[in-house]
Amino acid sequence: MMKEPIKPKYGLEPWTADLGDGTYRNPILHADYSDPDVIRVGEDFYMTASSFGHIPGLPILHSKDLVNWRLINHALQRMPLEGYDRPQHGNGVWAPSLRYHDNRYWIFYGDPDVGIFMTTAEDPAGEWSELHLVHAGQGLIDTCPFWDEDGQAYLIHAFAKSRSGLKHRLCLRPMSPDGKRLLGEGQIIFHDSQRHPTLEGPKMYKRQGYYYVFAPAGGVENGWQAVFRATSPYGPYEERVVLIQGASQVNGPHQGGWVELESGESWFLHFQDKGAYGRIVHMQPVAWVDGWPVMGNAVDGNGVGEPLERYRKPDVGREYPCEVPTASDHFAASALGVQWQWQANPSDTWYSLSQRPGWLRLFAQPRLNREDTLFHAPHLLLQKFPAPSFRVSTLLDISAAPAGVEAGLIVFGYQYAAFRVCCSKSMNTRKLQLVYGNEDQETVIWEAPIEANQVVLRADVHPGARCSFGYSLDGEHFEALNAPLFQATVSKWVGAKIGVYAKSDVVKDQTTSAIKEQVPPGWAEFGWFTVSALDL
Repeated sequence: MMKEPIKPKYGLEPWTADLGDGTYRNPILHADYSDPDVIRVGEDFYMTASSFGHIPGLPILHSKDLVNWRLINHALQRMPLEGYDRPQHGNGVWAPSLRYHDNRYWIFYGDPDVGIFMTTAEDPAGEWSELHLVHAGQGLIDTCPFWDEDGQAYLIHAFAKSRSGLKHRLCLRPMSPDGKRLLGEGQIIFHDSQRHPTLEGPKMYKRQGYYYVFAPAGGVENGWQAVFRATSPYGPYEERVVLIQGASQVNGPHQGGWVELESGESWFLHFQDKGAYGRIVHMQPVAWVDGWPVMGNAVDGNGVGEPLERYRKPDVGREYPCEVPTASDHFAASALGVQWQWQANPSDTWYSLSQRPGWLRLFAQPRLNREDTLFHAPHLLLQKFPAPSFRVSTLLDISAAPAGVEAGLIVFGYQYAAFRVCCSKSMNTRKLQLVYGNEDQETVIWEAPIEANQVVLRADVHPGARCSFGYSLDGEHFEALNAPLFQATVSKWVGAKIGVYAKSDVVKDQTTSAIKEQVPPGWAEFGWFTVSALDL
């Protein structure tokens, strides 16, 4: 008889922006919500972000005060394009824009290889429409719709040089009011590669008679935020740099969204490229001076701001409870927690939450090619790093894992670490292994035999995204691995992720969809996945 599952230990959230005294600290989200865009609808705020090839995509976050956020949905449940049965690292959803118009929510984004897509919904927490291809074309990225007061509609976008050969330009095009098609080529409204190289990520607004385009330049690591204004949609536009790193620790502060409150306050949400942690989200107060936004701390009085580390919370009329996007999952619901993403379009044959209630069963998936490492595996179940430091623990049950199956905890990026139980074919034994790998190869760093059917695997992520590992056979006493720390890394345009997986050593025949080696695939089961603060 299976013994009682080892119970998890819970801790405090590893990162909260709300300091509980009427102030907040940056970042408001220490997680990889790249290229964020934000809107206000009445008393509610919504945010989306880039998701690239990860599924589900187009995250939808909700807040009442711009500081405390909850992940409530994904607008894109599956990618309907060919090729997404395998990982598409760096492709897919680039820099979406979120808008509310005509009593509906709209998201537009550019796929650099396909064109401009749109999806819409009446309820952001509900079902979104199927993707609609607004305009086909390569290199059309960072799209943002704009509906003017006279009924005219427009779409502004940038260009990906890798696909189009163009760069540093912002283009404005007329669009049908229903958002379904572009009506012409439009025109370049700004191009100055000397003053604003790598100009991208435009967001278009209108305020007190001026048309404004908020757009970053200079590149994600060391760039700045610029704002352009004109009295006509097509310009001519004046320009001004409004946010730079300056003396702060926030490099490349740019690309995001502006939002105005019922109280009249203005705020700007933007990202910071923080290496392995991805593009994390900051928020700056905005003051309007002579028709220009002044962001953050304008220390020199010249209208150019620097990011703030701490500031009073937005005036939304009342206080709201502290909240962060959920990270832990107890697998007790009928669906996976909304924080999870796969590396490609998932299959129902990959997992089950019903066959053993209260457990996540991952069916061991075959390799597509013998030489593939986990970097190429579509069935990794991952989530974002939620803080500068944190602890992840998961209960793994391998009683149904036959020879040739491996399962465990993984820290994923261009370089990855897999802390796994490996069921050996040759010796018919089980080993607990720590493996460091990349796109081309894996190296066993540490290993030890294991006889137990259940083991708690633990990963500690230390400041700087350096990771150590440990395990327990009783849930109380942990053995730290005598292994060098693993340095987590980015993947293509995204930060490091952490999660679980199960893999079989069999190879799938791509021509017949049959399995070349007749080995029972088996499965591994996870009793819980907890994310908590790390006591340093």
